[in-house]
Amino acid sequence: MTDIHPAPDHAVPPACPAHDKAVALAGLEYQQTPSELYRGLRAEHGAVAPVLLDGSIPAWLVLGYAEVSYVTSHDELFARDSRRWNQWDAIPPDWPLLPYVGYQPSVLFTEGEEHRRRAGVISQALAGVDQFELARDCRQLADHLIASFAGSGRAELMRDYAHALPMRAAVRMCGMPHGGDETRQLVEDLRVSLDAAEGDDPVAAYARVGERIHRLVRHKRERPGPDVTSRMLTHPAGLTDEEIVQDLISVIAAAQQPTANWIGNTLRLLLTDERFALNVSGGRLSVGEALNEVLWLDTPTQNFIGRWAVNDTQLGGRQIRAGDCLVLGLAAANTDPQLWPEAHVGAENSAHLSFSNGEHRCPYPAPLLADVMARTAVETLLERLPDLVLAVEPDELTWRPSIWMRGLTALPALFTPVVP
Repeated sequence: MTDIHPAPDHAVPPACPAHDKAVALAGLEYQQTPSELYRGLRAEHGAVAPVLLDGSIPAWLVLGYAEVSYVTSHDELFARDSRRWNQWDAIPPDWPLLPYVGYQPSVLFTEGEEHRRRAGVISQALAGVDQFELARDCRQLADHLIASFAGSGRAELMRDYAHALPMRAAVRMCGMPHGGDETRQLVEDLRVSLDAAEGDDPVAAYARVGERIHRLVRHKRERPGPDVTSRMLTHPAGLTDEEIVQDLISVIAAAQQPTANWIGNTLRLLLTDERFALNVSGGRLSVGEALNEVLWLDTPTQNFIGRWAVNDTQLGGRQIRAGDCLVLGLAAANTDPQLWPEAHVGAENSAHLSFSNGEHRCPYPAPLLADVMARTAVETLLERLPDLVLAVEPDELTWRPSIWMRGLTALPALFTPVVP
């Protein structure tokens, strides 16, 4: 696996006056009520706020819908190659965000024609996934998972269901063996690398993810099948094994963690919001509305790091210097009061930025496949367990301590036991 590494040839620029008032992207406010923090940042700084990442590393948080759209639509000004960063000399080798920003030969960091080539391979490989077959597979996976706890009358839905279903669906799409320690460890290491808890080692976890995907690619070179990995290997673009490993990591990570939290956040909404109470049991229209509302108000990917300024420029009234890091505030942008002046988010439309925007947005048809997984998971659970209720009061639910992902630590539920 290619090491995640900084680019040491950049010098750290003089201290930026704007960052004297920077806010650290950490703390309890982010964990439970990030919307309040975004509101405060907007009031003090406007659409682009100076912030501090882990270790007091300066960056810019882009909060405005128009500003996020502008950044993601202008790759010539705000690019993805992190080797441009002007802070690399200040980054230690065990920095917890290194899996996000350390340059790798991945589609995530490519630009221009190379990015279009790599993203095209992913899009064509994903386009080979039959959405009706995926929905059928997800229903089977859902039935199997539900059967494992249906007889007890209680379940912890994040652990037992929301995380398990997209994980199994994603690895099945990519041709990994169903179940087994290898698959379980892959998913755990992906969680650690993307959303590390205290005591986790995200850099080591990411290295283990690469090793496991390397083994999958070698296996599919020898024994190709009707799966995403094999289609990437046989694509005319002729990607190397290393390129495919890196891009598969991106595909699996995007399919698993965000989709799991999309499922969990939607179930929370359906089980706590009285607007859905009358129609929740198997109500397809209600489920669809809830899924879309979550993407506006509780999007699984809250913030995304990042873009790097190609030259000195201005954004949202701020002077951005060449090499500065910009964090895309997707959740803040989705609730921008400039977009919703009446403070009512119109969840009936799909113009949210939850899948980002521009050339580096989540490649088609990945959002459609994620929707199939999430919709099938939620609908099947409610159909099988129609009297599902929370086992705790809504205000007892807690969010995972992450500024990047929005997901519950647990979702305990009760229902009438179902005897097979």
